[in-house]
Amino acid sequence: MSVPPERLGTRLRGVLPSLPSRDGLVVHGSLWLTLVVILAPVVLAAIFSTQSTTQVYQITNILPGTQLVENYTTVLFEYNFLQFMTNSLVMTTVVIVGKLSVSLLAATALVYYRFPYQNLVFYVILFTLLMPLPVRIVPLYQLMAEIGWLNTFAGLTSPFIASATAVFLFRQRFRSVPAAVVETARLDGVGPLRFLVYVLIPMSKGMIAGVSAVMFIATWNAYLWPLVVIVERANQVAQVGLRYIQGVGSEGLIEWNLVMAAGVLVLVPPLLVLLVARKYLLSTLASG
Repeated sequence: MSVPPERLGTRLRGVLPSLPSRDGLVVHGSLWLTLVVILAPVVLAAIFSTQSTTQVYQITNILPGTQLVENYTTVLFEYNFLQFMTNSLVMTTVVIVGKLSVSLLAATALVYYRFPYQNLVFYVILFTLLMPLPVRIVPLYQLMAEIGWLNTFAGLTSPFIASATAVFLFRQRFRSVPAAVVETARLDGVGPLRFLVYVLIPMSKGMIAGVSAVMFIATWNAYLWPLVVIVERANQVAQVGLRYIQGVGSEGLIEWNLVMAAGVLVLVPPLLVLLVARKYLLSTLASG
C-alpha cells in the first residue's frame, strides 16, 4: 500500500531522531572541546606514569610505556608513598568527623536555642571566612609550638576542625525544617541531642554527604600546613610526599615518570569520593 508524499515526512519525523540544530552543534562541540582540555592532562599523566625516565623526556613520545608496575611499586614502597597516603587518609577522616560534629552542634544551637548576642555570634563565625589558613599560619604555628603540638597528629588536624562554611550550610538546612516537626518533637519530650540524631541528621543526609565530599577533597589536598607543622618525613601527607618525589632525581633529571605515578595515586581517592557523592554534592551546591 502506497503512502502519500505529504504523509511520508510526518511518519519519518516520528521514527527518525531529530537532527541537532546549528546552535546545538556549537554547544555540543564546545562541551566536547572543554572535556578534552580538562581530561588531557590527566590522560597524559597516566601515560607518562608508565614510561621510563628516558621516554618521558622524549617530547614526541606520548605512547604508553612498559614500566607501569615498576613505577608504581617504586613510588609506593621505595619512596614510602603508601605511608604518605595512609597519613592523608587518617587525617582526612579525623577532620571530617570533627568538622561534622562541631558544625552540626553549632548549627543546632544557632537555630533552636536562644542566647544573648546570638546573631552576633553567627556573624563572627561568618567573619572567619575572611581569614583563610595562610593568613593565620604564623599565629597558629606559634600556638602549636607553645602547647607542644608541633610534629604531632593533633597539631596537624586541629586547625581544620572548625568550618564556618559547614556551620552556615547546616544552619540554613535546619531553618528549613517544618515548624510542625519541631513542635511535635518538643511535645513528645525529645531532648536536643536526640532531636539532632534522630530528626535533623536523617533529614539532612544529602547535605551532610555533599559537605563531607567537599571537606574530603579540601583536606586531602592540604599542603601548606602539613609542610609547616610536620618535621619528620614519615609523618607527612601525600601532597607533601609528592613534592619529595619531585625533588629526587638522578643526574640532575627529575624522574617525571615517578612524579606522574604519584600524581595519579593522589588523584584516585578524591575521584572515588566524587563518583560516590556526586548526586549529593550537586544538590548541596544547588541549595547553596
